[in-house]
Amino acid sequence: MRADLNLIDYDALSFALPRMAFDLPADGRRLIQRARGYRATFAGGVQTVADDAFAGALPGRLIRGPQHSA
Repeated sequence: MRADLNLIDYDALSFALPRMAFDLPADGRRLIQRARGYRATFAGGVQTVADDAFAGALPGRLIRGPQHSA
């Protein structure tokens, strides 16, 4: 079975102040908040975070519009 996994260093866990990013289409905005203490994150068996930095892998998929179960 597939599982996602976070390896967290609780002694180092902390969060930066949130900031607004204006990087979405049509002048959309989103709130970003950096975290420290995440040693590794695996999604679908692929490492996506290594020592608080994104590893560049994006194993998920974009979902748009209403989702209907078959």
